[in-house]
Amino acid sequence: MVLDELFIAALILIGSFFGFSAALGLLRMPDFYTRMSTSGKAATLCCGLLLAGVATLFQDTQVTARAVAAILFLLLTVPIGVHMIARAAFRVGTPMWRGSFAKPRFKNPKKELL
Repeated sequence: MVLDELFIAALILIGSFFGFSAALGLLRMPDFYTRMSTSGKAATLCCGLLLAGVATLFQDTQVTARAVAAILFLLLTVPIGVHMIARAAFRVGTPMWRGSFAKPRFKNPKKELL
């Protein structure tokens, strides 16, 4: 019984840590694209771990099925949504951080029109 509670507490604490790191990444990252990357990855992991902790805590088939469905939904939709938002920002012409060594591999269609 104690080992189960420690496992559940570890899942929830690690998930909370990733949620905190996502919030900190939104504040500390220098440009829009790195903020999107940080928030998308860390928030997905945060929600997944918290839902896994809830499913383990209640040990009910309905709760577990809903938690697994929510985790799968997050894993399928958040990366695609983050990618589409970042792509739209790139097409609009949102500037990258000046200290970045990354060179865009694609031409920005907005710059060609100017």
